[in-house]
Amino acid sequence: MKKFYKGLVLSILCAFVLSVNNVQAQEPLQEVVHYIRGGNVSGMAKYLDKNVAITINNNQASYSSSQAEIILKDFFSKNVVKEFNVNQGRNTGNNSQYGIGELMTSTGSYQLYVVIKLNQDQFLIREMRFEKIEQPAR
Repeated sequence: MKKFYKGLVLSILCAFVLSVNNVQAQEPLQEVVHYIRGGNVSGMAKYLDKNVAITINNNQASYSSSQAEIILKDFFSKNVVKEFNVNQGRNTGNNSQYGIGELMTSTGSYQLYVVIKLNQDQFLIREMRFEKIEQPAR
């Protein structure tokens, strides 16, 4: 009976540790989502990798972190955020995470895809894709 309780306690402890690690791994993505919701590029800037691939309506380019910050500030100044709903976000298991959601702005809605990847000891944004959601003609 003692072995059973030791095994049970060990199992519960392992489950707790694994769930805490998963929550900690999700935190960078949640912070990035928070900054997107506020259109806060300065907050996002600390998560930009040295090189970031940014696609806006099929115009894709790779930028240094400082260039990416300028591009994002320009985008968010022209497209003021009204709402951002994450439809899917997950840990891929290979030291990266992604989030996909609908970004509603003053100029329309975009599907936003964000990839963050572990670089040394910090999760950093590697890619952001903004694709305009075309409204059907009435």
